[in-house]
Amino acid sequence: MQTLLTSGKDAAAAPLQTGALTDEEVVARVRAGDTHFFEVLMRRYNQRLYRAVRAILQNDADAEDALQQTYLNAYRHLAQFEGRARFSTWLTRIAVHEALSRRRRARDKPLGSGDAEQVERVVSAAPDPERQTYAGELGTLLESALAMLPHGYRSVFMLREIDGLNTAETAQQLRVSEGTVKTRLHRARDLLQRRLHEVTPAEAFRFGGSRCDTMVASVKSRLSGMNFADAGWVGGDAVSNLS
Repeated sequence: MQTLLTSGKDAAAAPLQTGALTDEEVVARVRAGDTHFFEVLMRRYNQRLYRAVRAILQNDADAEDALQQTYLNAYRHLAQFEGRARFSTWLTRIAVHEALSRRRRARDKPLGSGDAEQVERVVSAAPDPERQTYAGELGTLLESALAMLPHGYRSVFMLREIDGLNTAETAQQLRVSEGTVKTRLHRARDLLQRRLHEVTPAEAFRFGGSRCDTMVASVKSRLSGMNFADAGWVGGDAVSNLS
């Protein structure tokens, strides 16, 4: 069950039970000035969004940077969420766009000595020590197998099989046809099954516990220092409620 400790005058009060609130209700609370409720959205979607951007960027640190920027972008543009699509779809679209933009910029940037080592690690798909501390043996094997998939196959697989998007939603996120999504998903499954006897997608690229807490704290810190003109959809004191 999700809880959220209120801030300001209510800081000593019992935590609010937020699990029963829909995304749209939480967004409405944020836009009305209860901006500390933005934490609820971050905790709900940290795992989904991290998997999506990690599949594109293939690097933990880059994925975390992209995830943080995703939340900042979503907060700034929350007034643009009109409810025509699910909030999770709207938020995932922002995350995928941010990751793809970073990937394109990285391709255009000349390689330095450190970048060359990073590229070599990606190509070898060897699990790094940090990931080994929170992933089980099967999860590590799956991450390696996913890392070896072609980019187009990997992105489709993560959005469809792990994040739970349907074919139409995945096609919209990646700006490809539904037929392309189906074909890439079929080929991704085939390639993975050649490498793994059993596949448990939920074990891959986990992002919980202290990593989730650190991300939430980092985003809240940056939002607290944001120039209010950057998020003008709420009253003038709203940003201070994040602290």
